[in-house]
Amino acid sequence: MKIAPIKVDLVDHMGTDLTVVNAARVSFDKASFWEYSTVEHPEFGLIRDEHLSDADTKLIHYLAKHNHWSPFAHTSIQLRIKAPIFVARQLVKHQVGGVWNEVSRRYVDSEPEFYFPEVWRGRPTDGMKQGSSGEVTHVHGVLVSHGAQYAASTALGMYNQLIDGGVAPEQARMILPQNMMTEWYWTCSLMFFARVCKERLAPGAQAETRDVASLIAREVELLFPVSWNALMGGVG
Repeated sequence: MKIAPIKVDLVDHMGTDLTVVNAARVSFDKASFWEYSTVEHPEFGLIRDEHLSDADTKLIHYLAKHNHWSPFAHTSIQLRIKAPIFVARQLVKHQVGGVWNEVSRRYVDSEPEFYFPEVWRGRPTDGMKQGSSGEVTHVHGVLVSHGAQYAASTALGMYNQLIDGGVAPEQARMILPQNMMTEWYWTCSLMFFARVCKERLAPGAQAETRDVASLIAREVELLFPVSWNALMGGVG
């Protein structure tokens, strides 16, 4: 049985922090440009550094603070994400402004991969119906991690028997568990991913969705450092 980690990879992107600035400044028929300075790099010597002016940095923070979201939507980030189905089904609820195309096991019957957490969390103890608290290692004397892997292995074995016996993948897939890994392309604006990460990095979000959001945030922040800082406001 193949076990895989959660993964987020950048595929492509359009725009920079300057794109956000100029999408706002066009209202006044104005445009900004990068500022440059020379800095000493320990390996490469003198290099030219590209950065926003102080005025443009302040503008981005003003836009974010006052929820002027449209300039941040003139950007695009395309990610390929790998996560278990139960996580993907939470994240796909974020619909408005994003484009999602996912691997379909109607069309493929390659060997599935599975996700298993390092820690099995307990039910919440404060009366909440969602979330988790503490750690559970054994249930009725059975080690939880072993029992979960046995269950997934059994389902996988039956799936392979169905495929080998000629059953259509679109039907055989129904017995695979929710911890099976899936992959999808997610193409969204900077504003969209900021909304996703603000919600999914919150303390009450499920830990596994926080893992995905954290990886998304890392990729997007590298592309739009000023805008991301302004939009997130210290979240995460």
